[in-house]
Amino acid sequence: MAIKKVGVVGAGQMGGGIAQVSAVAGLDVLVYDASAEQVAKCKATHQKLMARAVEKGRMEQADADAALARISYASDVNAMADRDIAIEAVVENEDVKKAVFADLDGACKDGCILATNTSSISITAIAAATKRPQHVIGMHFFYPVPVMKLVEVINGLATEEAVTTAVLDLSSRMGKVAVPANDRAGFVSNRILMPMINEAFYTWMEGVAEPEHIDEIMKLGMNHPMGPLQLADFIGLDTCAHIMNVLADGLHSERYRPCPLLEQLVTAGRLGNKSGHGVYKH
Repeated sequence: MAIKKVGVVGAGQMGGGIAQVSAVAGLDVLVYDASAEQVAKCKATHQKLMARAVEKGRMEQADADAALARISYASDVNAMADRDIAIEAVVENEDVKKAVFADLDGACKDGCILATNTSSISITAIAAATKRPQHVIGMHFFYPVPVMKLVEVINGLATEEAVTTAVLDLSSRMGKVAVPANDRAGFVSNRILMPMINEAFYTWMEGVAEPEHIDEIMKLGMNHPMGPLQLADFIGLDTCAHIMNVLADGLHSERYRPCPLLEQLVTAGRLGNKSGHGVYKH
């Protein structure tokens, strides 16, 4: 399975980043989003980021121009018809992802790999929305995509070996390090990370320490680049709470439910960096 044409579904931060690294790696890229407005924003962001890379000496102008020329944009799912792989990067919601995969299954050619950037949802469950579960796989990138090296690669129950091999090769061509994980809720990264973040909220709620002190202890004592509460703001408190609920449901254990304080902040609209206020004010 030689992958030459990459489709990216979702023109937000994750999808835009996946498209950017694909284009820089020399691949033909199509960004699809049902929102024409979001597509236009993604295109403007790509132009801005490439210009900044040239300005800072990280790229030559000719290379930036060539990468931008390799990216096309569409707001019609049928534009995905000629892609060798479609990488979905929409909101972390199982029902939404299943609907997207059902649409892709109808629009994409036979043999096209359908990959999901989910950080916690079952690959097998998403694959069940298609008639090609053998061609569905997890390809979990990390934010910000152009900086973070890791891609978690997760097979569904029916994923063919040739699909896995093709995705591992594609990840390497993108300059990423692909590491396999099994199809369990949260995979490896969020199975370990999110309970740590959740426990930090309990530590704050129970008065063990103030947020800045919890973060400072974890940074200095555990050599983490940022504390768990600061990281939660960066990820989005709503996303953290949602993933904890996915873990609780998928692993059939109430111990993974989000901390009441985390849920309260989400209810109040304090979602982190994206809302201007979470654990901290931004």
